[in-house]
Amino acid sequence: MWDDQFEKIVRQHLPFISAADELDPHTELRDLGLDSLGTIEMMAALESAYAMRFRDEALTLESFRTADVLWRTVSDTVRPAG
Repeated sequence: MWDDQFEKIVRQHLPFISAADELDPHTELRDLGLDSLGTIEMMAALESAYAMRFRDEALTLESFRTADVLWRTVSDTVRPAG
């Protein structure tokens, strides 16, 4: 699963989830209120927090579909395979 920093950043960009609600790894982030501006802001916050840059191939709607997919994208970028 992801770390606390990731969850804090993601939650800041999801207006339809309360602090008491669990962030389900498979719920569509758009269903929780993530819009295009929020996606860009969240991407910038994640890049800053993890000292990384999203690769061009990761800049797709699919990469930001769910928290699980997004965390895998971030962690694969921070710790590349090999």
